[in-house]
Amino acid sequence: MKHNHTYGVTVATSKAKAANAAKVANAPNTAKAAQAATSDERILAIDVGGTGLKAAIIDADGQMQTERVRVATPHPCTPDQLVDALAKLVEPLIAKAAPALMSIGFPGVVRNNRILTAPHFGVEGWHDFPLADLLAQKLGGLPVRMINDAEMQGFAAIEGKGIEFVLTLGTGAGTALFRDGELMPHLELAHHPVSRKGVAYDEYIGDAAREKAGNKRWNRRVHKVIGILESLVNYDKLWIGGGNAARLKFELPANVATVSNDAGIEGGARLWHPRSVRETRQLPEANARTGRFK
Repeated sequence: MKHNHTYGVTVATSKAKAANAAKVANAPNTAKAAQAATSDERILAIDVGGTGLKAAIIDADGQMQTERVRVATPHPCTPDQLVDALAKLVEPLIAKAAPALMSIGFPGVVRNNRILTAPHFGVEGWHDFPLADLLAQKLGGLPVRMINDAEMQGFAAIEGKGIEFVLTLGTGAGTALFRDGELMPHLELAHHPVSRKGVAYDEYIGDAAREKAGNKRWNRRVHKVIGILESLVNYDKLWIGGGNAARLKFELPANVATVSNDAGIEGGARLWHPRSVRETRQLPEANARTGRFK
């Protein structure tokens, strides 16, 4: 089930261009799709995961203009190794459809375009690491914005009304909170104890836990977590994404839905829309209610 929402978004295209882009988006030829968006509308979106690195060129609406490329995340992985791996991954995309902007979703705490924590990669060298700026320099100085990966995925899923919470089920568990379409301050709930034994969300419903406990028991755990989050957040809507969302076998409540794993890339467009992140400290341009797409 895939959700593409454009709540609160103004796009710098004429109606004629938008109609043409919609036609091209449905065409199977991704090379033609890459030509549909003008160069100042193209965004290089990167989704950094604990097991895989994914990227694609998208337009201002989050529609993919190229195929999605993916490689396994190197392990062990130093900060410099990640920069090199990402640069190599996106080279073919940039050659096919040169972007004007770059968005990155990273699995950890991100502030001011710098990594504060990288739980899936370790501790050594990651705190305060300027991943976004270093990668941008390698790619010719692209303007870049980076946030937590669950937050970027959430941008592609949310409807922009009320309190919406995002839970991603992948290598670990990621979370994001939105109010009326606007990103709220990031909370690392994945590292908060969720069981009587003090086990955190990551160790309780992450992929390693699923493999150890089995899918049936893992599903019961996720069901329990949904109940906890409902009491904690009182959300109007819960969106569940990540690669393991497809493994859920129980009936979800009416206000809970799953989203495509591609949302981790498609949400990158919203980082360049002013109202989506206008109150976060990490994007001062958005605080001033300005943006590339008007």
